[in-house]
Amino acid sequence: MRKTAITCVLALLVTQPVFAQEWTEYKSVGDGFQAQFPGQPRVVETTWKSQAGFSLPARVYSAERGRERYSVTIADYSGIEALGKEKAKTCPAGAETCLGSANLSGVGYWKHDTRGAPLYAASLFLKRDVKLSEMFWNQFYSISGIGLQLTSNVDQSRTLAHIVMHEMKLYMLEATVPKGAAEPLLFVSGFELLDKNGNELRYQSLYSHEIHGLREAPPPAH
Repeated sequence: MRKTAITCVLALLVTQPVFAQEWTEYKSVGDGFQAQFPGQPRVVETTWKSQAGFSLPARVYSAERGRERYSVTIADYSGIEALGKEKAKTCPAGAETCLGSANLSGVGYWKHDTRGAPLYAASLFLKRDVKLSEMFWNQFYSISGIGLQLTSNVDQSRTLAHIVMHEMKLYMLEATVPKGAAEPLLFVSGFELLDKNGNELRYQSLYSHEIHGLREAPPPAH
C-alpha cells in the first residue's frame, strides 16, 4: 500500500466534519513521530525483548474507538551495543555465536540483532492466530520498512501494520478494525517521523537502518 495512494483517498474523507471532530493529531518530539489517534492516546512504559534476548526500553501509545484499536510501539535500540559487550563477558570461551565480532556482527551480536529488528517484529505479528493477506516492502518518506495486512482467524478483524526503523528506534504501527469496517486509512497515512526539532522528516534518497542507522554510511541529505 503506497502512502501516496492512501493520501488521495483521504483527500475526500477528511472533508467530512466528523473526522476532524473525532481524530487528534498527536506529536512526540522525544520519540520522533506524529500520528492521528481517535482521542488522546494512553502512554505506557514497557520493555521490548529483542530477538537476541536483550531487554530494551520501549513505549506504547494506544487508543481505542469502539472495537477499533490503534497503537504505535517504539523500542529504543540505542543502548544495545553496551548490552552486547556486557553479554559477551559471560559467553563460554570460543562461543562465536554468543561473542560476536567487532566488525560485522558486533560484540555480543548486537549489530545483527539491530539489523534484523524490523523482520523480527514482523515475525511476531505472523505468529498470532491470523491469516496473512499481504506482506510487502514499504517506505515512509524514503525510509525503508515492512507492511503487513492480516485477518484474525478468531473474529475476522483486520489489522494493518507498518514497521520502520530509524536512528536506532524501531517503530511498530498497528491498526485493527472489526470485520466489515472501513480500512483504517487515516491512522496509517497520518503517521510521520520527525527530526530532533519536531519537523517532518524527509530524505532526498532512500534511508536504510541497516546501513545508515548503524553508520556504515552517512545518512542521506534531508
